[in-house]
Amino acid sequence: MTDELSLAEVESLARAAHEGQTDKAGHPYAEHLRAVAEGVRARGGDDEQIAAAWLHDSVEDDALSARWLDEAALSRRTKDIVLAVTKRAGEPPEAYAGRILATPGALLVKQADLAHNADPARLAVLDEATRRRLTEKYARMRALLRLPASG
Repeated sequence: MTDELSLAEVESLARAAHEGQTDKAGHPYAEHLRAVAEGVRARGGDDEQIAAAWLHDSVEDDALSARWLDEAALSRRTKDIVLAVTKRAGEPPEAYAGRILATPGALLVKQADLAHNADPARLAVLDEATRRRLTEKYARMRALLRLPASG
């Protein structure tokens, strides 16, 4: 389908949707999105997965609506990956991991997301309690997804 958004258009939309947002370390949120997209590319991901990486937090963070995603000029696979990696309120981590594992292409996006989230340089600027909590959270999710301890 030729009328789908290009990767450059998806990147621009994601950057605009998260404009003004920062991560836990105070950096522009778009830096995280770029790192995850590059992580997907470096791990051999295709354009649909890279597009999903740019959008992976957009619905969860209410930067873009689920309706927007549903109506967007994106492949069904890209939309499915974004929905798979979108955490749902009150959802047990096991159910979240199960949905990711059951959705073709989603594991690679989540792997790149976890790798960037768990980057020691990013975690180093956080207070000890937050760093410990997030390190344990990311390690548990990697285990549930049957991913190696790091990367």
